[in-house]
Amino acid sequence: MRLPHFEYVKPATLEEGLKVLHQSGNKARILAGGTDLLVNMKYRVVRPEIVMGIKSLPELCTVSSGSNGSVTIGSCVTLTDLAKNSLIAENYPALKLATTSIASKHIRNMGTIGGNVCLTTRCWYYNQSKLWRDGREVCHKAGGTVCHAIKGSTRCHAINNSDTIPVLIVLNATMVLKKKGSERLIPSKEFFRDDGIRYTVLEPDEILTALLLPESSGDSYITFIKVCSRKGLDFAWGSIAASVTGSNGKCTQASLVLSSIASAPLVLKKTSQVIIEGGLSEQSIEKAVETARSELGILTNLFTSAGYKRDLSQVLVKRALGELQGQMKKERRTKA
Repeated sequence: MRLPHFEYVKPATLEEGLKVLHQSGNKARILAGGTDLLVNMKYRVVRPEIVMGIKSLPELCTVSSGSNGSVTIGSCVTLTDLAKNSLIAENYPALKLATTSIASKHIRNMGTIGGNVCLTTRCWYYNQSKLWRDGREVCHKAGGTVCHAIKGSTRCHAINNSDTIPVLIVLNATMVLKKKGSERLIPSKEFFRDDGIRYTVLEPDEILTALLLPESSGDSYITFIKVCSRKGLDFAWGSIAASVTGSNGKCTQASLVLSSIASAPLVLKKTSQVIIEGGLSEQSIEKAVETARSELGILTNLFTSAGYKRDLSQVLVKRALGELQGQMKKERRTKA
């Protein structure tokens, strides 16, 4: 398939790029690695008049540490470079694990962390060629009034398939968004909308320029699990990031985030509270698994059935909490 016609713009500075977006609005799309955008353009899923390349902007391509122990990741750092970075490997191993789980090595060499965070929501009925879509009634995401995934739905249920986002949320990362003349900081858990069409809070003239990670805590434990058809190639059927802070099986903080099951990452607040109150005992973990099912809400039948996603979500919660339990026990033995 060939790309549609478009104007390519390559700004020399970030400020120049922000000016282009300010003037172009919805007519422009940002190109970093291009592993998602270019495919969607070939499928005529999107047809921007302007494509702006930002991957060569030096201020977006670095990983640096602050005096307070925090780490700043430029949005155009490639997934390969992020996984190899010593700051990430030593202080945020779960983020490295999530990053290396994305697609193939070739995709990671091109794709960027910002691109994965802002990954377009996907739907089996929408992410197809124009010829395929023309044979069906126009869906919400394409400007129509139907949802092929959930019949009768009044909104789009395309799925958020980002692998890094669950980890970034449990790490309490902050997104740095810039547009001409202003900047705003958005907590990662507030960056997404439960809407297959308007799936982030990014405005058309804004760029995600960086991710801020707080200093890693010595008494925190974190894990990431992804389930997909083929390791290293496919989008996830479901994934989870989980973290706890505490010792001796007791937890002062807990966070569990599911992804690839809905239009936005799902923060399991009630399930986390179960772990905070009961710790990582076998009984508490079983209660947390049952609680998680009640927090899932409406699930679609995209890529797998809704029933399978419910069962998978419970399995992911149990596996993640089991891994955290093992990490905490291992640390206890080491200190003893």
